Amino acid sequence: MSERAIHLDVTILGREYRVACKESERAELLESVKYLDLRMREIRDAGKIAGAERIAVMAALNISNEMLRIKATAPPVPAAPAFDSAPIERRISSMQAAIERAMKGQETSA
Repeated sequence: MSERAIHLDVTILGREYRVACKESERAELLESVKYLDLRMREIRDAGKIAGAERIAVMAALNISNEMLRIKATAPPVPAAPAFDSAPIERRISSMQAAIERAMKGQETSA
């Protein structure tokens, strides 16, 4: 069953936006909106860049740079251990043999 989508009205740099997300993602989305709004206000208040579009692009670049730095310094995720299917294959073979023996016993008694 797919999760229900909701629509949220959010404000970023004084402008209203309607955003869709899954119900379970609501808190994360609101946190992201709060962070983006803060970063955009910092850029605007520094006074070096004018215009909401340019501020948004600079905020996106700064946030992307932060993410890439964090990603580069994060420890690598260990690979999942190899799955050993041999015990399962042996169990299946054993079950098949038991079924064949049971079937042979039914054929001779019928």
